[in-house]
Amino acid sequence: MNIDKITQPFTEIFPGDFSGNTIQRTTPKVLFSTVEPVGFENPELIIFNEKLSEEIGLGKLEEKDVDFLTATNLPENIKTYATAYAGHQFGNWAGQLGDGRTILAGEITNETGQKNEIQWKGAGATPYSRHADGRAVLRSSVREYLMSEAMYHLGVPTTRALSLSLTGENVVRDIMYSGNPQEEKGAVVVRTAESFLRFGHFELISTQKEINTLINLTDFAIKNYFKNITDEGEQKYKDFFSEVCTRTADLMVEWFRVGFVHGVMNTDNMSILGLTIDYGPFSMMDEYDLNFTPNTTDLPGRRYAFGKQGQISQWNLWQLANAIFPLIKDEKFLEETLNSYGSYFWKAHDKMLCEKFGFNELKKEDEDFFINWQGLMHELQFDYILFFNLLEKVESISDFKTDFQKISYTYLDDSKIKKLEDFIQKYIQRVKANTISKEESLDVMKKSNPKFLLRNYLLFECIEEITNGKTEMLKKLTKALENPYEEIFPEFSVKKPANYDDISGCSMLSCSS
Repeated sequence: MNIDKITQPFTEIFPGDFSGNTIQRTTPKVLFSTVEPVGFENPELIIFNEKLSEEIGLGKLEEKDVDFLTATNLPENIKTYATAYAGHQFGNWAGQLGDGRTILAGEITNETGQKNEIQWKGAGATPYSRHADGRAVLRSSVREYLMSEAMYHLGVPTTRALSLSLTGENVVRDIMYSGNPQEEKGAVVVRTAESFLRFGHFELISTQKEINTLINLTDFAIKNYFKNITDEGEQKYKDFFSEVCTRTADLMVEWFRVGFVHGVMNTDNMSILGLTIDYGPFSMMDEYDLNFTPNTTDLPGRRYAFGKQGQISQWNLWQLANAIFPLIKDEKFLEETLNSYGSYFWKAHDKMLCEKFGFNELKKEDEDFFINWQGLMHELQFDYILFFNLLEKVESISDFKTDFQKISYTYLDDSKIKKLEDFIQKYIQRVKANTISKEESLDVMKKSNPKFLLRNYLLFECIEEITNGKTEMLKKLTKALENPYEEIFPEFSVKKPANYDDISGCSMLSCSS
């Protein structure tokens, strides 16, 4: 790989701590701290993303590159660092946070001029680790590697994964915070993104009243990642905030489209580029439930439940608005922009639902249709994605009860089947109101509704296999997630088996790494 082309432009512009101290907790008035990865004696590469490596400009993998992928024996041009940020966690101000388990190698530029940051997750402690060890376990690393790539191929904006490696050492974790810590295999993921800048970076600098640094950071972001913004002065910052709002709303709509639940939508986990970032206790939704959260830490309030992700993203944008207010100083603009966020989101959301149902335009009566559909999904406990897959074939179904029972998590008695049949008839009539053909309508549906989802129980099975030295499931899942709109493995296109209902990591997860 072209490791020698990695640079550190961020550290050349902003104030940092060059002490290399991994014990210090508070690092005021800096945006990064230099830090050395811990290094591992017996690492083992599990999987490498060749296509991504070529795409971002690193090129082909050579045997000597395995050390780089595990942050071991690094060349002199790699100056590693971790960034500081702040954030609101579960609605409460948490103060200074930072990259506690991630260390940045720097930035690579490909032949087209596209830049991507590269960082390790699980390569050791940083000044922001909060007394933790900075390591990651195989369990969480497999989940991040596979899900970030699954989201990319689904068409959802996301960070991506370059490699997954075992570190050769064990890490102690209490998976459900139940007082039963256990040793697990350690691992490192290398992940990439155009930028890992978060809402929390701006919150930290603003709270410290480092206005010049806040200006420099925002200018840096605009120059590098928002090149469509050409205005100057205060208008430049208004355009920046408007664009962040739009990208965030578009991301939320994509999450709703595929049934993704992030689980920890703290402001420090929000990307200014509108990327899905920090894959922790996430889940793809099985049974349709607006109140579903996969995160045990989010109980009982369910702040980050599936159906609340739109409004929480707006709340997080309010915090970003507060952070960059010193650059804009226009309360009316910020209020109007944030108040219009909801209308933009719902308009985009309803357009997305139209595409999932194969409607070529939104009609006035569709609002009631969508409300009735949500009620039906909740009462009949249908699998979210499998429902739309079956809806594509609905006019050829001869036995509604048998086919729809296969995608329901409850028993469908005759009264429920009658409600389903009534809804299907209304749906068929609605499709006839399209101004496109049935074939074109079906094509719209197929592009909006994946045939494969990387469900938590599949990840659980894959993690179990890798732990036992096997990679067959990993290879199958990788092929399936790279082709999510095709049914390559029919055995994956089924609802979650009941025997996984009460297994940790299959339905509910904690924030534990």
